[in-house]
Amino acid sequence: MKSEDQQAILTLHRTRDLAVRQRTQLANMIRSLLREFGHVLRSGIEAVTAFAKRRLEEERPSMPDLASGILGTVCYQFLGVHERVESYSKMIEKHALLDAGARRLKRMPGIGPVTASAIVATIGDAKQFRTGRDLAAWLGLTPLNKSSGGKEKPGKITKKGNRYIRKLLITGMTSRALMGRKHPERIDIWSARILAGKPFRLPTVAMVNKSARIIWAILTKQQEYRQPAV
Repeated sequence: MKSEDQQAILTLHRTRDLAVRQRTQLANMIRSLLREFGHVLRSGIEAVTAFAKRRLEEERPSMPDLASGILGTVCYQFLGVHERVESYSKMIEKHALLDAGARRLKRMPGIGPVTASAIVATIGDAKQFRTGRDLAAWLGLTPLNKSSGGKEKPGKITKKGNRYIRKLLITGMTSRALMGRKHPERIDIWSARILAGKPFRLPTVAMVNKSARIIWAILTKQQEYRQPAV
């Protein structure tokens, strides 16, 4: 059971998630329209945002008037949704700043204010889980067991838990893993070791699984994050 305050924060998260998906769709539409007439934007939302602002300031790429008008309309829609995403993000950041549990979680590598706020609002009292592994299982992060000939072989993660938090954690740890591949000296020894010489997704999921167990420890013991020595 969740409190009304938890439900309110989760409503904010769901609304922001919808707006992010709408923004992505509009960004893809802008890229597609430009590509039709030989114009290519750099990757990233920032590049689309900068272009949309220039377009509304009467910078018009070379294309027929009809297509240019449609592009302008889509750019206007994109900027409106982008502003809503930014507004929702600021509200979530405020919640993550005011909540003690979220403040502790933000100190973990790969966890920002949106992820920290979502975890606290969704889980509530982490003591309802007996162990960190139980929390990882609830998030769908534990591997499936495949038995054959009396031998157990771990398979892919179950993906049966909370999809939203799992997505946020995987996104954060993917960014951390990319940074670790380029700069191994900036991450802890354990993460650097599992990133070395393995397919990219395998260590990323392992990092997410370990993070779930650390999250449980931080929330149940109300302790600050300490980077592991190994």
